[in-house]
Amino acid sequence: MTQAQLAQGHAPLLAVRDVSVVFGGIIALNGVSFNMNKGAILGLIGPNGAGKTTLFNCLSRLYQPSSGDILMEGASILTRPAHKIAEIGIGRTFQNVALFPNLSVLDNVRVGTHARTSSDIISDSLRLAWVRRGETETNRKVHEILAYLDLENVAHTVVSGLPFGTQKRVELARALAADPKILLLDEPAGGLNHEEVYVLGDLIRRIRDERHMTVLLVEHHMGLVMSIADHVVALNFGRKLAEGTPAQVQADPDVIKAYLGSKDQ
Repeated sequence: MTQAQLAQGHAPLLAVRDVSVVFGGIIALNGVSFNMNKGAILGLIGPNGAGKTTLFNCLSRLYQPSSGDILMEGASILTRPAHKIAEIGIGRTFQNVALFPNLSVLDNVRVGTHARTSSDIISDSLRLAWVRRGETETNRKVHEILAYLDLENVAHTVVSGLPFGTQKRVELARALAADPKILLLDEPAGGLNHEEVYVLGDLIRRIRDERHMTVLLVEHHMGLVMSIADHVVALNFGRKLAEGTPAQVQADPDVIKAYLGSKDQ
């Protein structure tokens, strides 16, 4: 399904409105706008320093835009602190894996469920019945996600002893455990070999289709972005350079000059 088809008759799930970010006089983002529609996979591309990570960090509330707004289902997210962003349905992974290295895979994924639980320290300490029921449901959900991502066989393994590609899957599992409406993936193909990247692309499509999530993908691996994205936004020097289908963006002369035509692609 294309972005245009998704857009017909529906307000965007996420709207980035004229967002600018200035760090000490350096313009990291300059008036960037685009929409994300429910059920889409949107690829955000651009050379190093283009502003991709800055925008990503605004979406997950690690950075505060200097101007502009970001709307989730029509309401601004900019009044929410970073630790409250999962509550409204935004989950993310990190370019550099940000797991708890001394905890097991199971416990790392369980952490992801906490954003959606309503228990408190008094209820937990009293072991109230509704808390016990919640724990049972949490355990069921965590094991379902581990099975979905083929991680059951390492569920009780300490994360630090796992290969990098497996750690990336654990981080993805933790993000899924919060039941996000929008999944923000920051360079998920980084450090993966060709076969792992192919498997990752298939997995991202499955997550969108089977778990009904909307995906924003920041990625340098152009083959991955162009093979799975419905819509692509290209940035350069903090500005939006081009936007459209993968084919349209790939054919854009400015994009070819700035990014796709570089020697390392």
